[in-house]
Amino acid sequence: METDKPTNPRQLTVSIARGVDDNTRYTTYSVPWRENQTVLDVITEIQRTQEPDLSYRFACRVGVCGSCAMTVNGKPRWTCRTHVSRVEDNGSIVIEPLRNLPRVKDLVVDMREFFDKWKKAGNTFVGTATRNDPPAAVLPQSKQRKLADAAIECINCAVCYAACDVVSWDKEYLGPAALNRAWTLFNDERHADPKDVLNKAMSGSGCNSCHTQGSCMTHCPVSLSPTGSIAGLKRNALMSFLKRG
Repeated sequence: METDKPTNPRQLTVSIARGVDDNTRYTTYSVPWRENQTVLDVITEIQRTQEPDLSYRFACRVGVCGSCAMTVNGKPRWTCRTHVSRVEDNGSIVIEPLRNLPRVKDLVVDMREFFDKWKKAGNTFVGTATRNDPPAAVLPQSKQRKLADAAIECINCAVCYAACDVVSWDKEYLGPAALNRAWTLFNDERHADPKDVLNKAMSGSGCNSCHTQGSCMTHCPVSLSPTGSIAGLKRNALMSFLKRG
């Protein structure tokens, strides 16, 4: 005998920030609350079944690309790895674009300033070897390799940038991701000019603008510590200054 299915399944209330540029309005949707659903699942269901012009960004859906980063109940997160059960508040979630970046539309932000600062920090690798040289022998147990490895898994999702209060009040600040990358490049023994990396990371609104609040470290989806990377750059800049004196 076939059992009756519930006619009123549990519903999730979802408020999504809509709009272009700084013009924001919130639209509320109701979707079925399913077991093991992620926030990205919810957004996708709303776009496919209720709001076809809802704009958002994603690619891999498995926590590799970082493109689905958004603000969920006030905190920056990868929505593909964030289960509704972890973040819902009395059956409700609020989804907004990442903080500290210009909005394009709805949940999509313009990442250009993020990557412009990444370049400004001197983060382009310049090798010393040619195609004719043998591969560099980088020892995994070397001190520099270990220091670089501790910060190298960053995929530039901008969660740390959105979480950083310094970025919100100092738009010139290079930000945690750019400085974290500078630290990996500074410790890369194959890079042609680590001193240039250090100088660019310390100039203007670079490392010295960091207030060491640790929000970047707290919110990093892969548990990196840009705070530690910035401290390493400051420490080496001080040592370089003392040696010159």
